[in-house]
Amino acid sequence: MLAHLRAQADCIAEFLVTLEQEAQAMSDSAFDALNAIAGHKTALLDRMAELDAQRESLQATLGFAPGRSGADAAAAAGGAATRQAWNELLAVAEEARSRNLHNGTLVYAHLDFTQQALHFLQARAQPFYGPDGVRKTQAGAGTRLAAG
Repeated sequence: MLAHLRAQADCIAEFLVTLEQEAQAMSDSAFDALNAIAGHKTALLDRMAELDAQRESLQATLGFAPGRSGADAAAAAGGAATRQAWNELLAVAEEARSRNLHNGTLVYAHLDFTQQALHFLQARAQPFYGPDGVRKTQAGAGTRLAAG
């Protein structure tokens, strides 16, 4: 159980690094990097789900219930090192959850800004050039001296 808890914590630690890369890419407006980062995040999330299922299976094999209560009991029964590994896993998982929510907030902020900019542009949209390639002017804007 101890080795498995450490493997889970290592996977989540790698996820934290990826979340930091994602936040940095958004802060730097390096949006072209986000596709690769998202792919890596997805792979890590799949791996975390696999490790979680394996831990629950191990808990059941050891006679403990599935879920958090069973994991708490299994960690308590495993001794001091196992309890410590479980507590470290819970701490790193909480940090990952918090950072992931923060990144989600950044994503929605970028989306909101982009959507507002598009709405502004669409509301103010008036063709600058007409079908003949000549710049359109508003009524009463004067004559087109250079248009020919």
